[in-house]
Amino acid sequence: MAGRKRDVSQDQILALLERDHVRYVNLEFTDVVGMAKCVTIPVEQFATSVASGKWFDGSSLEGFARIAESDMYLFPDTSTFAILPGNVRATQPQEIYSLNEEPNGEEIVARVICDVRTPNGERFDGDPRTTLLRALEMAHEMGYNFQVAPELEFFLLRFEGKNPLPLPRDHGGYFDLSTDQATSVRRQMVHALQHMGIAIEASHHEVAAGQHELDFEINDALAIADSLMTARYVLKSIAAQYGLYATFMPKPFYGINGSGLHIHQQLTSIETGKNVFVDEKAEYGLSDIGRCFIAGQLAHARGMCGILAPLINSYKRLVRGFEAPVVINWGRVNRRALIRVPRPSNDFQSSMRIELRCTDPSCNPYLALAVMLRAGLDGIQRNLTLPAAMDESLFLQAEDEYTRTSARLLPATLGDALDGLREDVLVRETLGDSIYEGFVDAKNLEWTEYCQQVHSWELDHYLSIF
Repeated sequence: MAGRKRDVSQDQILALLERDHVRYVNLEFTDVVGMAKCVTIPVEQFATSVASGKWFDGSSLEGFARIAESDMYLFPDTSTFAILPGNVRATQPQEIYSLNEEPNGEEIVARVICDVRTPNGERFDGDPRTTLLRALEMAHEMGYNFQVAPELEFFLLRFEGKNPLPLPRDHGGYFDLSTDQATSVRRQMVHALQHMGIAIEASHHEVAAGQHELDFEINDALAIADSLMTARYVLKSIAAQYGLYATFMPKPFYGINGSGLHIHQQLTSIETGKNVFVDEKAEYGLSDIGRCFIAGQLAHARGMCGILAPLINSYKRLVRGFEAPVVINWGRVNRRALIRVPRPSNDFQSSMRIELRCTDPSCNPYLALAVMLRAGLDGIQRNLTLPAAMDESLFLQAEDEYTRTSARLLPATLGDALDGLREDVLVRETLGDSIYEGFVDAKNLEWTEYCQQVHSWELDHYLSIF
């Protein structure tokens, strides 16, 4: 499959393990809801794991595999091999099974991301990475490669008792130049990711106090999904070194901007290598293929939303009054559009992108990119018609547009999003039965428990009145 995957042989990895005196290797994978997991093995077991896989009990992970199919094997993707920076080793993905004692902070640890397979060597359909691989193979059959560049937003916090707060002097705004501690921490985060082969194009302060953003260099969608999973625990690890907490919760504070995961997308032709979204003579410089791709994502927006914004808290971010989408639409200047087509530079080929803005950093990136791609490809296959763009007028007249009865809206709650997911045949097909059932079951439990709780807002507003 095309993309910028590193061509790393097993012999090269074994040489690195010996040269750097690596003692343990984390075999990483991801569960249905997007939590990073790992099996830690002594370095002596690595070659055998590459050749034959490493067994683990899949039924021990909720929603991952049924008891009848509990025997699973992790097969390392050697292109993802990296040695963990020293300040990351103390905080790693949740370890579910170890072949030796826990590695301590003094020992060198490497990581490799794995595909999950069944005992007969077939891909496990409950593995989120497999879901993305299937979608990428479909794009490949149609003649396309899928490349993406995410903007990862997060809050960097300290605690006073149980209260999370920004750093005392971290009150910068969008792109503000600052010399406070948060700036230094953010540089360390970028350095650690680069150490692991993850290319960061830029980093900066975001709109809210304590909010930051890392912009990833565009790459093959599978490599980006791997990188996002790695980034979440790397950033938390670096923050912890400074006594801080990095959170990817979409809306941790009332009344200020939440954290999104805006994803810039490109399709390139396998045959020519060119960006197929480009038509310099067309409006916005956007080709017919690009217009159909956007139309497909708009058509499946409600069905995708539960995957792209998977928490109850996600829908506290997708509300009016902030630069977050509510209406299912597209545009260029409009920062509240669900899909935006940024103005390309003079180099149309590299800069023409489509930006999806409802996704947030709590999502499972493998599933998110898989449903986004399949929705766009569906638009191309069915030659869907793209509705008219909504630009500045929507931002300036948001209330009018929101109340217009003809406007299609994103789900307002996780419950609504799960209903949309159930109704979308394409999204369900993309996920496959195992992941669909595991994901919906987990999220139904979450939503039901939330709905049954009595929240402090209710007590504050009703207790003294009724």
